Amino acid sequence: MTNRSRQSKPPMKPRRAKQARRPGPPGGVRDTNRQKKAATIKDAALNLFLERGIDAVSVDDIMKRAGMAKGGFYRYFESQTALVDELISPLRTLTLSALETCRADLRTASTRDAQFAAYRKVGAAVATLLMEYPGEVRLYLQECRAPANGPRVPIVELSRSIQTYAIGLTETAQAHHILKAIPVGVSALTVVGASEQLLLAVLQDRYTGNPLDVPEALTTLILDGLRR
Repeated sequence: MTNRSRQSKPPMKPRRAKQARRPGPPGGVRDTNRQKKAATIKDAALNLFLERGIDAVSVDDIMKRAGMAKGGFYRYFESQTALVDELISPLRTLTLSALETCRADLRTASTRDAQFAAYRKVGAAVATLLMEYPGEVRLYLQECRAPANGPRVPIVELSRSIQTYAIGLTETAQAHHILKAIPVGVSALTVVGASEQLLLAVLQDRYTGNPLDVPEALTTLILDGLRR
C-alpha cells in the first residue's frame, strides 16, 4: 500500500441547511402578502378545529375554507402539526413565562401578600390570553386531554409542561408552608383541571359572571381553599 493510498481523504464540507425561500425582503410587498395568506390559512384552520375537532379536519378542508388551492398550504406550513404549533405559540410563551416567574417569586415569598402577588402573575397571563387569544385558548382546552396524536401533539406537550410546572409550584408552596400538605400531585392536578374546566365554560358562554373576574377569583380560591 503506497503512502498516497494511506492518506485519509479530506473531510467533507458540512452541507448548509436549506432555508425556506421568502418572497422578497422582510417587510416588502411580497412578504406582506405572504404573511396575510398565512394568517388567512390559520384563521380558517382555527375555525374548523373549533367546529369539528382537530382529527376531523384535513388540509383540503382548511384550504377550501381559506379559498385557496390545496397545494398552496405547504408554501406556508410544513404540516398541520406545524400549523397547530404556530397557533398555540402565544399561549405557550405567555403561560410558561408566567409560571416560571411565579415559581421564582414563590421561593422567596414570606408573606401572604407576596404569595398572592406571585400567583396573580399567572392570573394576569390568563386574563391576557382570554382577551387576546380566545379562540386559541379554547382550542387548547378542547384538545389538551385527547391522545397526543398527529397535529394535536404540540397541544398535549404544552399541557404536560403546565402540569409539570403546577406540581413544581405546589412543591415550593408546601415547602414554604403556604399550602396544605395534600399529596402534591392531587393538589396540583386538581387545581389545573378545575381551572381548565372553568376557562372552557367562559369561552363556551356557559359562565354567567364577568369573565375578567375569573383569574383573580381563581387565585383567591387557590390560596384560601388550599392555604395551610
